[in-house]
Amino acid sequence: MILPTAYLPPRSYLEALMSEPATIEQMETFEKQTFRNRCLIRDAKGELVRLTVPVGKVEHKQLTRDIEISYQSRWQHQHWITLVSAYQHTPYFMYFADYLRPFYEKEYKWLLDLNDELNATLVSLMRREKPSVISGQLSARTEDWSGQIWTDKHPWQTELSILDTLFDE
Repeated sequence: MILPTAYLPPRSYLEALMSEPATIEQMETFEKQTFRNRCLIRDAKGELVRLTVPVGKVEHKQLTRDIEISYQSRWQHQHWITLVSAYQHTPYFMYFADYLRPFYEKEYKWLLDLNDELNATLVSLMRREKPSVISGQLSARTEDWSGQIWTDKHPWQTELSILDTLFDE
C-alpha cells in the first residue's frame, strides 16, 4: 500500500500503516491544503481546530520529499499549547504527552522527516496497551479503544486526528 505523508493523521491512516506493509510516497507532487501538513482536532470546547505546519515556498510540481518546514512563526509552540489546552483534561493525555512533546521542541528541516518520525511514534503508542482499569482488569489493547472524545456533546468527525483516539476516555 502506498500512502501520502500526513501530519497527525486520522485513525484510519494509522490503521492502514499498521495493517499491511505501507510505503510513504515521497516522489508525488506536493498538494497544498491537505493533511500532508495539516490536521484537525477538537478543542476542549468542542470546536474544530485546524493545525497547519507552515512550509516554505512551494514551486509548481515540487516533490513532497523536497518540502521544507518554515520556522518564520512559532508554530511548534502554538501547536503544543493548543494540544495541551484541548487534551489536558482527557484521561490519557498525561500518559502520552511526553512522547509527543519532543516533536514540538526539535526543528526538522523536511516535512517528510517530521511526519515519518511522528507517525512512527503514534503507531508505537497505538500498539501499546491502554493505561487504565477496565472491568476490574488493568489495560486493554488499543484496537478496543472507542474513538473520539466529546462525542456525547458533538457529532463524530471522520477526519479528526488520531490524538482524539489516543487521549479518548
